[in-house]
Amino acid sequence: MIVCRKIEIKHGDKSLVDFGFTLSSSTALVGQSGSGKSLTLKALLGMLPATLETNLDIQSEVLLQRGKSMGFVPQNAFTALSPMTKIKKQWLGDLGDARRLFHLVGLDEELLERYPSELSGGQLQRVIIAIALSTRPYLLLLDEPTTALDPFLREEIVEILVQLRKEIGFLMLFVTHDMTIARRLCNEIVVLKDGRCVESGPSETIFNSPQEIYTKTLIEATFSQREFRQ
Repeated sequence: MIVCRKIEIKHGDKSLVDFGFTLSSSTALVGQSGSGKSLTLKALLGMLPATLETNLDIQSEVLLQRGKSMGFVPQNAFTALSPMTKIKKQWLGDLGDARRLFHLVGLDEELLERYPSELSGGQLQRVIIAIALSTRPYLLLLDEPTTALDPFLREEIVEILVQLRKEIGFLMLFVTHDMTIARRLCNEIVVLKDGRCVESGPSETIFNSPQEIYTKTLIEATFSQREFRQ
């Protein structure tokens, strides 16, 4: 379990993010663009610029370190790896474990010998997930990894993540603006607006009985976007 008593990010006198939450299984951070979701992930990963002041008050059963106890799946898989370096050279963990992880994400281990530029978007996203899990992290952080994918590939990635959690059992913090994906992947939802938590609780409760107008708007927008795509 991870208890984030406080995550505070400031730029000068301006407070950008200030909230806390408990992560016991899988939690989704949802909200509109600019709500502080990605800033929160970057703060946890230690990836924020020095111009931002960060205050973290976190209690965890495991020391949280990027690349060791924390794995990260970024939003854009096409910029996450060096296009001129074979995938096996960018593998973080033991290459002997690559076959098992590639099988879990639905890939052939032969792809380790390829360059990222030779893979499709769906294949590349699955490679990124496998690499993020290659160090057997305690916590997996995902920053809207399905945004750039078409609806079919999006469903594939969601199903892969569901199965991976069953197989491996890592904690997951998932950033998204899609309430339906948040509901499918995560047990808890934290709704962010302007860097503050306006509502949180079990996913089914938030989805079926939202208390805030802002949350209801996010749910309605998700359905409207899906109907438009169809």
